[in-house]
Amino acid sequence: MPRSDLGLERQDGPDRLGRPGGTESEPPSGPTADRDEPSRTSAPGDAPARNTTAISASGPGHGVLALGAADHLAALIARSVRAHSGLVHFVDGDRLRLYGGFRLELQREDFRDIPVVDTLGGIVVTTGQPLVIEDVATDERVPPTSPVRVHRLIGGYLGHPIRDEHGVVLGVCCAFDVEPREWTADEYAAVAEAAQVGTLLITEQLARHEVDKQRRFLDAVLDNLHDGVTACDADGRVVLVNARMQQLRDGAGLSSEPGPDGTIAGLSDAEGKPITPESISLLRALRGEHLRDHELVLSGQGRRTRYYVVDATPISGPDGRTLGAVQAVQDVTRRKRAERFRTCELSVITALSGAADVAAAGPRVLEAVVSTLGWTHAELWLVDEAAQVVRSVAHWNAPGWDGRIEVPAELPYGTGLAGRVWQAGKPLWIRDVGLPQSLISAATAEGSRLHAALALPVRHGLEPLGVLTVFADTVENPDDELVTLMSGIAAHIGQFVESRVVEDLQRQLTRSKNDYLALIGHELRTPLTSIGAYTELLREADAETLTRDGPAMLEVIDRNTTALRHIINELLELSALDTGHAAVQLTPLDLAEVVREALASARKAVEGEPLLIAEELPDRLVVPGDRRRLRQVVDNLLGNAIKYSPDGGRITVRLRAAGGAAELAVSDTGIGVSADEREKMFAGLYRTSRARDRAIPGTGLGLTLSRAVVHRHHGSIALSEHDGPGTTVLVRLPLEAR
Repeated sequence: MPRSDLGLERQDGPDRLGRPGGTESEPPSGPTADRDEPSRTSAPGDAPARNTTAISASGPGHGVLALGAADHLAALIARSVRAHSGLVHFVDGDRLRLYGGFRLELQREDFRDIPVVDTLGGIVVTTGQPLVIEDVATDERVPPTSPVRVHRLIGGYLGHPIRDEHGVVLGVCCAFDVEPREWTADEYAAVAEAAQVGTLLITEQLARHEVDKQRRFLDAVLDNLHDGVTACDADGRVVLVNARMQQLRDGAGLSSEPGPDGTIAGLSDAEGKPITPESISLLRALRGEHLRDHELVLSGQGRRTRYYVVDATPISGPDGRTLGAVQAVQDVTRRKRAERFRTCELSVITALSGAADVAAAGPRVLEAVVSTLGWTHAELWLVDEAAQVVRSVAHWNAPGWDGRIEVPAELPYGTGLAGRVWQAGKPLWIRDVGLPQSLISAATAEGSRLHAALALPVRHGLEPLGVLTVFADTVENPDDELVTLMSGIAAHIGQFVESRVVEDLQRQLTRSKNDYLALIGHELRTPLTSIGAYTELLREADAETLTRDGPAMLEVIDRNTTALRHIINELLELSALDTGHAAVQLTPLDLAEVVREALASARKAVEGEPLLIAEELPDRLVVPGDRRRLRQVVDNLLGNAIKYSPDGGRITVRLRAAGGAAELAVSDTGIGVSADEREKMFAGLYRTSRARDRAIPGTGLGLTLSRAVVHRHHGSIALSEHDGPGTTVLVRLPLEAR
C-alpha cells in the first residue's frame, strides 16, 4: 500500500509506470541462411496481391520475428512437409527481407535483403498466388539473378503468401528441399496453414504495436504534466508513478515510514493537522472519497516549507466495483510564495507609513519580513559615513526561537556581513553561515543555529543608507525571486529614510525662517536699538557730558557694533558653507594639535573661574581637514561648554581613533539639553529653553555652523548620551580622504 500522501513510494519489479519489467528477446541465431525459392504451378483460388509494401523492417512484423517466432515458424514449415529448409520473408518496399529460416546452407548475407524481382518469393508477392516448383534448376520462372541461379541450387520450392486481415500480401512462407520433388496437396495445405499462422502472428503484433503506441502516448502525456500522478490498484499497491511525481518525491525528502506518534513527519493539511498513513489522499480516494484542491504542507527543521494541492478520485470498473484510485499532486509553493511576497511588501509599507522615524519603523518592518516569509531572524543597520561603521537600529527573532543571536552595536566598513554588503554595494547570499568564509563567526553561527543568510544594501539612488539582513534556520540555495522581493523592501526602507530626512529638512527650513525672523526681531534689533539710542545721546550731549560720559557711550556703541558684525559674519559663513561657496581645503593635519591649541585658549579665557577643563588626547591623530575650519568647530564646542556651565563644574575633552573615524567628544556638567531638544540644537538659531530662561547670551548659530563645517569634512556631529547632568557633543571625522 502507498505510505506517503504524495504517493511517491518506489516500486520493485514493474517499471516507473507500473508495467512489468524485462526486455524483448533477440531472434535466435544460428546457421540459418536463405537459399531462395523453387517453383511449379500456382494453386488456384488465392486472391491477388493488393500491396507489395505492407510492412517495414521497423514495423510490427519485425517485432514478432524478433521474438523468435519467425524461426520457429520456418522450422514448422520444413517439418510439416518433410522438407530440408523453411523460410519466412517479409516485404519492405521493393525489397524482400529474410526474417525466419530453418536449416539453410547459404549465409544469410546472400539473401537477407534483396530486390523483390530477384527472388521466387517476389513472384508470390507480385502475383499474390502460391508458387509450386518441382525443380528450380530447370524451371524458367526462376529469375536469372536469384540466389538459386547464382549459387546453382537444385531442389523443389513451395511458397504461399502471408496476408493481413484485409488480404494485403505482407510476406511469404516457403519450403525448400535439396532434391527435386513433387509436392502433394497435403504439403500444399500445410504451407498454406503456416501462412495463416503468420497472419495471426502479424495481427497479434499489430494489436500489440497499437497498444504499445497508445501506451507510449500515455507515457509522454504523463511525463510532460506539471502535476505528479500516482495510481494504485484495488489492494492499494502503487502501479503508476509519472516522472513529475518522481521529481516531487526526490525534492520533498519525505520519509515513507510513520514516526513514533503514528504520523508522517513534517506532513500536515492546511489547518496544521498531521497526516497519518491511513489519511493519505490516495487511500481516501480508494475508500470512495473524491478530493478536490486538498491542501498539504510539508515542513520541518532543516528544510524549506513546501505546499501542495491534491486531487484524488477512485477508479471504477464497468460493474461499479473499485479497481483502484488515482491522484494528481501539484506543487504550489511558488504560488504561495508569491502570495506571501505580496503580503510581506504590503506589511512593510504599512509599517513604514505609520512610523515617525526608522528607529520606530525598524522592528515592525523586520517582524513583517520574518513572519510572512518564514525566516528566523532579521536585522536593520544604518550607515554612519563619518565613523565608517554600520550601526544596528533594529533586529527581530521569530517567536519561540531560542537560538543565541548576539547583534553587535556596530560593524566597521567591510567587516561582518552587514559591513561587507555596504562595501560591495550589492546583495550577498550565504548558503550556510556555518561554513568557513561566511562572514559570520563560527561561535555565532553555532550558537544561533542559523544557516542561510541574505543581506542587501539600503539605498536612495546611489547613496548608501543602510543594510537589511535576514537569516533562515535551513541551508538555502540562492533564490532570485526572494532577492528581488527583498531588494524591493530595501528600496522602500531607503525611500522612507530619505523622506524622513527631507521632512526633517523642511521642518528645519520652516523653523530657520521663523528663527531668522526672531533673530531680526531680537538679536539684531537689540544692538541696533542700543547703537541708535547712544548715538542720539552723543548728538544731544553738551561738552561737559561728552567729556564725562562720552567714552562709556562709545564703548557701548562699539560693543553692539561688534556683536552685529559677528552675527552677520556667521550668517554669511553659514550660507556659504551650505551652498558650497565657502572654500574648505582638506589636507593632512594633526587634529590632536588643533585641540590642544583650542584648549590652551579656553583655559586662558576662564583663568581664575571655578571651572576645571580635563583632556584625554593622543600624542598625534592625523585626519584630512581644513585647519582653520576645524579649529572654529573646537572653539565653538568649548565656548558652549563654558557658556552653559555658569556655576563652574568640569569640562572633559576626549579624542581617539575608533574604526575608520576620529572621535572628538566635548562633555560638560552644565545645565544640559532635554532629549526632545537635542536634534533641534543643530537647526539654525535654536536655543534651549533652559538657556533662554537663564538669559544666557548667544545666537544659536554656533552648533549650526559647526555642523556645516563637519559635513563638509564628510563627518557627523550629534549630542550623544550623557551620564548625569550636562551635555556631550560627539564629532566623527573620517581618517581617510574621500
